[in-house]
Amino acid sequence: MAEVEFERALERMFARAPDVADAESFADRVQRRLDRGWAARRLLIGSAGVVGGVIGASQLIMSNLFSRAEAASSESARVLTTGVRQIAPQADWLFSRPAGVETIWVAAGLAVLALGFVLTRIIEEI
Repeated sequence: MAEVEFERALERMFARAPDVADAESFADRVQRRLDRGWAARRLLIGSAGVVGGVIGASQLIMSNLFSRAEAASSESARVLTTGVRQIAPQADWLFSRPAGVETIWVAAGLAVLALGFVLTRIIEEI
């Protein structure tokens, strides 16, 4: 029984913060320090971002990434063109039907819509 009374007494003591005479001036000093530091923080974060961006861009330029991407892009375009040329004769039956191209676009639109529903469901589950 004594423990319950002791716990209640502790709860009452800590339910309200004690009043301090200089609480207002302390809060003002802290607020001024925080406000003064924001300008320095903004400047420091901005300059660090610029320096990081310059270093990253120089690394990309020096590693010939763009020429490699262009070579990979032209190679993939050649492979894709070859694949389309092989598939085109087999797909003639689809395009020869009435409204063949429109059917493909409707099917693609429905697939995108279904993908949107699936993503929405996954996001809701998370």
